[in-house]
Amino acid sequence: MTTKRALLSVSNKEGLVPFAKGLVEAGYELVSTGGTKRALEEAGLPVQQVGDITGFPEILGGRVKSLHPLIHGGLLADVDDPAHREQLEENGVTPIQVVCVNLYPFKETISGSSVTWEDAVENIDIGGPAMLRASAKNHKHVTIVVDPADYKAVLAELQMDGTTSLQTRKRLAAKGFRHTAAYDALIAQYFTEAVEETFPEQYTVTFERKQALRYGENPHQAAAFYEMPIAHEATLAKHVQLHGKELSYNNIQDVNAALEIVREFEKPTAVAVKHMNPCGVGTAATVQEAYKKACEADPISIFGGIVAVNEPVNKELAMELKKIFLEIILAPSFTDEALEVLTTKKNLRLLTLPVRSQSPKQTKLTSVSGGILQQDENRDLYEGELHIATDREPTADEWRALELGWRVVKHVKSNAIVVSDHEKTLGIGAGQMNRVGAANIALEQAGQKAQGAILASDAFFPMDDTVEAAAKAGITAIIQPGGSIRDAESIAKANEYGIAMVFTGMRHFTH
Repeated sequence: MTTKRALLSVSNKEGLVPFAKGLVEAGYELVSTGGTKRALEEAGLPVQQVGDITGFPEILGGRVKSLHPLIHGGLLADVDDPAHREQLEENGVTPIQVVCVNLYPFKETISGSSVTWEDAVENIDIGGPAMLRASAKNHKHVTIVVDPADYKAVLAELQMDGTTSLQTRKRLAAKGFRHTAAYDALIAQYFTEAVEETFPEQYTVTFERKQALRYGENPHQAAAFYEMPIAHEATLAKHVQLHGKELSYNNIQDVNAALEIVREFEKPTAVAVKHMNPCGVGTAATVQEAYKKACEADPISIFGGIVAVNEPVNKELAMELKKIFLEIILAPSFTDEALEVLTTKKNLRLLTLPVRSQSPKQTKLTSVSGGILQQDENRDLYEGELHIATDREPTADEWRALELGWRVVKHVKSNAIVVSDHEKTLGIGAGQMNRVGAANIALEQAGQKAQGAILASDAFFPMDDTVEAAAKAGITAIIQPGGSIRDAESIAKANEYGIAMVFTGMRHFTH
């Protein structure tokens, strides 16, 4: 009878022993190394050492043990090829039909706060990926298993038919290649960051599926949520959902937008978002008052929106939040009394994460047809010193309002205009094809509240028509990047109406 051989060498030993027992029951002899071999021996299973097969001991502290023709010949042999069978016999190579391998814990190693470069390098697996790639390449004859979640299904096929189907082997080979590709991508990323290489000639990243989503932006689009392998605790990928139905694709986009905006503020702040744009932002001495101001900013649009606050939600705030239909509430935490109030709404999603913490600056990726765009995160507010371009300087209240408006307009889809006072937004014009159109929307929404308010623009004014519209609505101060070849006209128009205008020197387009 032809020998059936399985090679097992795993870092993750979850489910290893029952799987190995099933292999023995299906007539396989076990070959292993190191800690995997010890675990199998302790379970009373018969197992051979790789060195017993190769006739060569582990050397270099375990760096070399499976890299040998008697192992890789058994993994790569096409037993349907007469020439391969002849060479196997001539060289005493036994084919290997099952390979169960997962790799050194590189991700876990570099996740440690005190990891050294030497620790990271030592946890780069060499033999494991070589065995996986060889086995996946030869999936015609080899069943490769990298995930304990596949043990049960593989055993069921082996015990029923003595082998797995070609379809199963192809599926597992694809998973094996993904496993090694993700492993190598993480190593490449670690090395690239260590040498401070920016925009390298090849950019390879890996993500892990966090959850499948019901659908994407629309019901006819499939979607899933992936997270970085080592996501910072303050990122949305690490949120904790306390209550409510599953998040959708659009929910995740919206709550991320709300998170980015609320992190702009130190004072207690509430942010309401619809379709990735803020519809109301309020700041105050208490988060309860801040939420009331965010509601006042746009009491219509907040309905069905996402609310993020940068303070814990207590019962008083919960009672206010419960009054209208909201999709999601994001906060650092909820008191037990607040949860008691809000969980009466069965579909309302309650999320927590460290809202006031800031993750390390990351690269932002955006997909386009046939590729991706990569850029740094936009975290800066100003470029150097603010420049007062007009004859009149802003008052103290205007300065506070200008800062609020500038922090918000940075996150509004371009062309963007925000009208605000020093405590809340009053009108927001988003995603317009021309700047004065965005201004007209924001000013119309603000109405009479624009009297004595400020206006913030994410980019410069190409002409003075926006200043004219602002002046007629009662705006008294403007903040904008400056830099237009027609800045002088806008400055002159502001001076004509006694408007204070501040140049930031930094544009904040958001597409």
